[in-house]
Amino acid sequence: RPDRRGGRCRVLGTGLGRPVARLGAEVKALPPALQSHLDEGTTTLAWCWRIVRADGVTLGFTDHDRTLTFDGTDFEPESGFAASEVRSGSDLSVDAQDAQGVLSSDRITETDILDGRWDNAAVEVWRVNWAATSQRLLMRRGAIGQIRRGRLAFVAEVRSLAHVLGQTVGRTFQATCDAALGDARCGVNLEASPFKGTGAIIDVLRDRAFTASGLGGFTSGWFTFGTLDWTSGANAGRRAEVLAHDLVDGVAILTLLEAPVRAIAGTDTFTIHAGCDKRITTCGTKFANVANFRGFPNIPGQDAVLRYATTDGGHEGAVL
Repeated sequence: RPDRRGGRCRVLGTGLGRPVARLGAEVKALPPALQSHLDEGTTTLAWCWRIVRADGVTLGFTDHDRTLTFDGTDFEPESGFAASEVRSGSDLSVDAQDAQGVLSSDRITETDILDGRWDNAAVEVWRVNWAATSQRLLMRRGAIGQIRRGRLAFVAEVRSLAHVLGQTVGRTFQATCDAALGDARCGVNLEASPFKGTGAIIDVLRDRAFTASGLGGFTSGWFTFGTLDWTSGANAGRRAEVLAHDLVDGVAILTLLEAPVRAIAGTDTFTIHAGCDKRITTCGTKFANVANFRGFPNIPGQDAVLRYATTDGGHEGAVL
């Protein structure tokens, strides 16, 4: 029978009539074999999580004490995953479940967590009969949210798909452009030679600053606010934002917005793309792309709030 606490149900079936699983306002049809297993009274159930990261890596974990396999995925127990109760409601609030564990799996590393490889990863949460894995039910889909971590353990929040409804959509009414440089709304081809360069590290100055070869033909500041993609070294395949680009005696000095999680080395190579400060002047002089500018450069600024009536003019809209 359902055990209702605060409008929630924590078990998987009524045992009467049509087999169902209730989770908040959601109703799921149970496979007959799983329903029969639940009706026995003594169950052999486990939680399984399938996680698909943004880089395409698919991982499986379980709170059972041995590896379970189904749908072509091995769900390993070495992670030490343990689930909290599933919290679900009938409104549009973001449902959540915590999965906590230790960093004991070879496929979960603190470096990968810090590097963002687990951010917003797609998650499937399964309830499985570990004695017969064909008896299972997909409880929910979601994404990895906040990750709280320590040196040896972590707690990952599994958010329901309702979290997408809380994201801001639509355009922003502002003086600067709200398009991402190089996207369909912008239209600039960042793969063209004027906006793309390749280089290699000459010398590491700090954890996020270094001198680089191959960029002497670009003017100082050309790659400021641009992106850098590592093509070799410990950070290969990762992308970083460029905070500053200077040129001293023909040698480029690049400063990244954040230090890479993995240390950069003198043999690392990269591809870099030009940046944009989102102003209409830059859009015209640097990219010749004013026709696609997605800002509103003539809207009144904050100084308009300070205006007051005077007898000597100053009412034509010019800056104070």
